Amino acid sequence: MPVGNAENIDEVVDGLAGIVREAVRDGDRAGYFAALYRQVTVEVRAAIHEGRFDDGARMDRFDTLFGNRYFEAYDAWHRDRSGPRCWREAFGLLDDDGTVIVQHLILGVNAHINLDLALAAARTSEGADIRTLRRDFLLINDILGGVVLKVQDSVGAVSPLLSLLDEVGARTDERILDFSVVQSREEAWHNAVLLAGQNEEERAATLERLDVRAQVLARLIARPGGLVRPALQLIRATESDDVPAVIAHLDRAVERSAAG
Repeated sequence: MPVGNAENIDEVVDGLAGIVREAVRDGDRAGYFAALYRQVTVEVRAAIHEGRFDDGARMDRFDTLFGNRYFEAYDAWHRDRSGPRCWREAFGLLDDDGTVIVQHLILGVNAHINLDLALAAARTSEGADIRTLRRDFLLINDILGGVVLKVQDSVGAVSPLLSLLDEVGARTDERILDFSVVQSREEAWHNAVLLAGQNEEERAATLERLDVRAQVLARLIARPGGLVRPALQLIRATESDDVPAVIAHLDRAVERSAAG
């Protein structure tokens, strides 16, 4: 069923929770990224309620625009396999039994950061106003990065040979399969400033370029070369095949980390 457009951050959380529930029910690997993203959004909402942002109402609007980008891509894929190129790459591997859990996570992060984040920021604060968003943008990125790390840490329980990526030079913390979370968050801010000052025609051209670049990165993440490929095959051979259980495990990563 279509997720639809959220009107506030609470509806984003509810929409993501619905995707997670359906993914657990159906054994759908889309639940891997949705579980990570739900926790990011819960953390952002908590930060808004705690007054950590300069403008909480603006961040509610920002997160809602950001979440709707994911919902639109999710709905487009399930409707007719359409949507942004980078999201099609991510969703297209959900039925691939050879793709490891962490690849599914990073494919979603790649699309959402490298394409969606900048546009959500630009739509939140148009024109010169984008500069006032800088501090809050960095804080939301810090929250995203922190949850990504916690979820990746929790993957080890269901992917016992994940540490092999360290052995072949593909680190499992801030850099995975040539995808740098830190670098991408910085580039997203640069692109947000660019998009905020563009008209609709210019913005469409910029988004096309960002989508193509994210698609290329997605293909590198999905099909890396060198020693990473045989390492991934070994990792996959020992990972849990219980998709619903893996989703449920990932969906508790942040609360488990806090309890620990």
